[in-house]
Amino acid sequence: MEDLDPIKLKAELDQFKKEKEKIRQLMGQIGGKDAEKQDRWLNRIFILAIALLAINDVMHHVLHINTPVSVDFSIGLAVLLVSVKIIWMMHKSTKVEHFQFWILNSIEFRLNDVAKQLRTLEKTIEKYHADDAKNS
Repeated sequence: MEDLDPIKLKAELDQFKKEKEKIRQLMGQIGGKDAEKQDRWLNRIFILAIALLAINDVMHHVLHINTPVSVDFSIGLAVLLVSVKIIWMMHKSTKVEHFQFWILNSIEFRLNDVAKQLRTLEKTIEKYHADDAKNS
């Protein structure tokens, strides 16, 4: 059995920490804590704007109060806001899917690397046993 080399272990630990930090940065880019707060505020703004437009229409149609914003314009603006929100959600979804693909690709790369190391170890063991059988 091979002794554990502290220098190699330290190098592997440093590499792991670098990868962990890289993943943390990527997570922040696609939606970390800051992005969650921004999303909440943006959602509140969208809801408030659409609610104000709905109140404008209710005031115009139910209460028969003339408002500075025409009914047609407020409906068009509400549809525009909803469309922008849908496009924004699709963009966020695409970023998440890209990140998931990147993670799966990294896992596949690691698995292939581990499989290659396993094949090398198997060959070494087979060679060792073949040499051991010849010597016996």
